[in-house]
Amino acid sequence: MTSSSPPLPPLLCPLLPPSPLPKPASASASTAPFAFSPPSSILIIGSGVFGLGTAWALARRPAFSQCSITVVDRSNPSQSRSDVFPAPDAASVDTSRIIRADYYDAAYAALAAEAQVQWREHAKPTDLGAQGRYNESGLVLVADSPHGTAVPPSPPGAETAVAQHAALTKKKTGMDYARGSWANVLSLASNDPSLTGRIHELPNAAAIRDAVGTGGGSGSWGYINEASGWADAGASMAWLVDRVQDTGRVKFVAATALALEHQGTTVTGAKLSDGRVLSADLVVVAAGAWTGGLIDLAGQATATGQVLGYLDITEAEQEQLGRMPALLNLTTGLFVIPPAKRVLKVARHAYGYLNPTTLATAPLPSSPAGSASALAFSHPLTHLSDPSLAIPKEGADDLRRALGEMVPLPNLQDRPFSKTRLCWYMDTPTADFLIDYHPNFQGLFVATGGSGHAFKFMPVIGDKIVDCMMHNCPRQFQGKWAWKPVTTTGGTVWSSVVTEDGTRGGTPGLVLADELHDDRP
Repeated sequence: MTSSSPPLPPLLCPLLPPSPLPKPASASASTAPFAFSPPSSILIIGSGVFGLGTAWALARRPAFSQCSITVVDRSNPSQSRSDVFPAPDAASVDTSRIIRADYYDAAYAALAAEAQVQWREHAKPTDLGAQGRYNESGLVLVADSPHGTAVPPSPPGAETAVAQHAALTKKKTGMDYARGSWANVLSLASNDPSLTGRIHELPNAAAIRDAVGTGGGSGSWGYINEASGWADAGASMAWLVDRVQDTGRVKFVAATALALEHQGTTVTGAKLSDGRVLSADLVVVAAGAWTGGLIDLAGQATATGQVLGYLDITEAEQEQLGRMPALLNLTTGLFVIPPAKRVLKVARHAYGYLNPTTLATAPLPSSPAGSASALAFSHPLTHLSDPSLAIPKEGADDLRRALGEMVPLPNLQDRPFSKTRLCWYMDTPTADFLIDYHPNFQGLFVATGGSGHAFKFMPVIGDKIVDCMMHNCPRQFQGKWAWKPVTTTGGTVWSSVVTEDGTRGGTPGLVLADELHDDRP
């Protein structure tokens, strides 16, 4: 920043008057399996970022030194080895994920900045950021002007622009989010000399196009944060599995958890697809988008499918595009990440597709007196359960539009995708995580609701989850991560949760089966 730059704005969390924080469900000691003394055994269902992160933190926490720790998760039936974690259709396994501290909410911005410290470590091969696991390419974060309005000039305090834009609509827009994020990263930079001069406003489409460097761009206003980047998600998860296994404290079980076992109001374990029952004093459900198959989460969270497309590129194209920053449009949700190993990924962070499903085994009801036997909920459908699954044409067309706008290389526009995929989020209404004890069952802790932005927190989220487990939720996330009160009861329809945090593109309420049916000739 130059001497003529405006004063740095304060952190935003949030700018508009906040509503009172809901009382955390775990505030009542009667619903928690222990107060200050750890249980003798913990079963973690799920081996994604939340599940493995929790296992790693527990294994290193002295308070749990006498506690047995077991992780159970689905395995890949197509592989010769059945003990590969996580399953390859999990949201955490992919070619790349954006790593950013660029958040509208200052609490998440600060937590992401904490995680980035570890992402940047690369001196030793075992450091998280080494061996190509993290690449600081920079991130161009942009948005479109709402309702065709002109983007206001940069004000002395960027928070003013956020409030002005928020007033234009009843809900936060992509531009609101971008402006608030810009203010927050500037404030983070004011306390970190290494970030000084690495964040630059891009006041118009021409500036955005110049920063992207592909001849294309997106959005009408934004900024570039050169201190953000992307991670090789698959390699990073393999790194985390190694760290957990290196502790010698965690037992892995390759199986599918079909249902939670309980006696009255106490959850005692999980029944597996092979008939076995794993018992534990505390069960942690961290099954990502599959969590709704084990617990009735009506009104709390729902699974949504997001479209991803991959193109094989030439060595010359890799050389040209490999130096570009990641580009994310918060209005459309469309983004492109720099290619690696001659594969270019384009994707959409959207409201997503719903897949209403009723399983043969009902999930745990919301209360002991309730029933979830007829509950329909959105459940992931992936290439493992249906090898012929392709993304809907609606999504594929949007990805093509992103390529034409963001990476307008002539030879790419008609090149077929080498692979497409549905990545399943577990979305909450506010995109806040759900990390809390179940309010109505003892012995049950839930860590889910990643809402498509949890991966970047991989090196630090496990410790935060264990803090919550020990009734010491970080102050800035109290209420945010709590089990929320809902006005509806068991049997709530699967479409009751719509994420409105200002980052989603696409159309809310799309049903996957309907979109796939419309694609048939």
